Amino acid sequence: MDGPPAGDICSICHGRFNTPCQANCSHWFCGRCIMLVWDHGSPLQPCKCPLCRRQITLLVPSEASATQQSDPEVARVLNNIRNYNRHFGGNSTGLNQRLQDLPFLLRRLLRELLNPQRSLPLVIRARVYTAMFLSVVYTVSPIDIIPEALLGLFGLMDDAFILLICFLYVAALYRSVLHNRHGGT
Repeated sequence: MDGPPAGDICSICHGRFNTPCQANCSHWFCGRCIMLVWDHGSPLQPCKCPLCRRQITLLVPSEASATQQSDPEVARVLNNIRNYNRHFGGNSTGLNQRLQDLPFLLRRLLRELLNPQRSLPLVIRARVYTAMFLSVVYTVSPIDIIPEALLGLFGLMDDAFILLICFLYVAALYRSVLHNRHGGT
């Protein structure tokens, strides 16, 4: 699914989606509508999602929007989204923001890895697969920093910590791909 759910409407204009884009909080908006929300606030800060109030640090237009670039209105909206992402998409965010973005980024990455028509760079694919493989090997191996045999449930914490670090690394990789694709220089 590279677009908003069927039958859904923009929560800002309450109409059908026009140039739909997904925010890093996973909510969908018309590109023009979310740009109006940003224009209404401070141009020096990212806007907040009208639904969940999280900071929107990345906007990802649907592929259908990208194919309609011959329309001048769509091209203008996509250019505004690229500018927005250029300003706020590459900023280093805190751990809390990274943890909140994790489900959005991992879900999109999984769809991209499973779809053979998507063009995820080979180097990124290799880094993702390597990180996942190494974290699984560490998790299932009997050699641990904190051994489960001695400390029981407490010993599983290092495995969970390694998996969390792996997921954060993979999400940061994919976020950089999305940023370069939709607004990076």
